[in-house]
Amino acid sequence: MSEDLLRAGVGELVRREPVFAGVVERFGVPPTWARPPGMASLLHIMLEQQVSLASAKAVFDRLRVLADPLTPENLLRLDDVQLREAGFSRQKARYARAVASAVRDGTLDFGKLDGLSDDEVDRLLQAVPGIGPWSSAIYRLSVLGRPDAWPASDLAILVGVKALWRLPVLPTTTEVTERAEAWRPWRAVAARLIWQDYLGVRGKRG
Repeated sequence: MSEDLLRAGVGELVRREPVFAGVVERFGVPPTWARPPGMASLLHIMLEQQVSLASAKAVFDRLRVLADPLTPENLLRLDDVQLREAGFSRQKARYARAVASAVRDGTLDFGKLDGLSDDEVDRLLQAVPGIGPWSSAIYRLSVLGRPDAWPASDLAILVGVKALWRLPVLPTTTEVTERAEAWRPWRAVAARLIWQDYLGVRGKRG
């Protein structure tokens, strides 16, 4: 997503939703949080599942050292002990190998994703073990720059919606998805605004 497209989406959402206007007033326009296309970004996103971003980055950085350069072949050469020492759980080691195998075999071609619809991207990515709706939505949002990607199950989204709309309990993924219908076709921009507030409140914006 370009800066111009991001700012267009922010402007539209600020006009629609006063809560978003408050986020921009407090913390400014969010960054694009863009990532480069390819296997490395998908692996990094996979590592972020259900752990802190800092923990995932530490494991990813160790992986890059072990498999330098990070290619499917180099990753698949690593044994269980090496991956475990890098910080991979047994399950995530299996998922990482599934991603690398799909890229090596040509069943996952990142160069073709730009030309596919959101549903087609999700279908292709989620055919790989370990890549579910959250991971494919984050890939569409941060790598492909799709303006309407919506990671409904993201914990920071759920916590952020609860805080911004002063809800009594944490909303469900269904509830935040229903709320986000009003933000189409800019739900990925809405996610960035919610993250901006979530991180800003905690002093972790960057």
